[in-house]
Amino acid sequence: MTQPNAVLTLRTERLALASKPFAARGATVPRCPRCQIAVEHCCCAWARPGQSHLRFCLLMHHKEPMKPTNTGRLIAEILPDTAAFCWDRTEPDPALLALLADPQYQPMIVFPGQYSTPERVHETIAVPTGKTPLLILLDGTWKQARRMFQSDYLAGLPVLSITPEALSRYKLRSAAHDHQLATAEVAAQVLAIGGDQRNAQVLDAFFQVFSQRYYAGKRQLPVTADTEPFAYLENLADELDSRRALIRSSWSG
Repeated sequence: MTQPNAVLTLRTERLALASKPFAARGATVPRCPRCQIAVEHCCCAWARPGQSHLRFCLLMHHKEPMKPTNTGRLIAEILPDTAAFCWDRTEPDPALLALLADPQYQPMIVFPGQYSTPERVHETIAVPTGKTPLLILLDGTWKQARRMFQSDYLAGLPVLSITPEALSRYKLRSAAHDHQLATAEVAAQVLAIGGDQRNAQVLDAFFQVFSQRYYAGKRQLPVTADTEPFAYLENLADELDSRRALIRSSWSG
């Protein structure tokens, strides 16, 4: 059964509302409708959906769900309970406001701490007992994200500040500075900070697979699946198949 993906849902909704076809660089390329990579380079076979004690909420600039290079949907592919909303400064989606106000969650905005007041800034994910951390990722260009961060309905929420230790490997879109990470890279770091190392590694590997396949499709290079991230995800699939076989064997016995 196909897993849900909130970013693809947003994309479908925006396409339905569009008054003219969406046209951007590479718009004529036949793409996989799910991963948005050129069909012959599709990376969907390496997705490994899972569950986490953390939950993500993507607050996206309205152009982001339409971009084939967007990596927010990779997060939703690995963690299907990820929520996604298009950002609006004055008229936010009521469902977003309801999620932020839901008492089962503790929202935290993932953003560099230097742009916030010190009392809001945290370097760890610490929430009251019984609450689930809800990590809000601002998905857009750096200029757009800074504007989104200033939204009144986000004011006062705790800020999880992360400092990237390595240069971004994301070369499909230009960044404002060398240490600006792709959204999926940020989410992988947040998962690691929150103690979910397995999903952090899965998301990071899937991000690398996506980047390699997308670049190959863009440059019309031969299809490849022989690098370490592919092997890691293949091994996960083999482990899962072995567990399922063991369970079936125990039932039949």
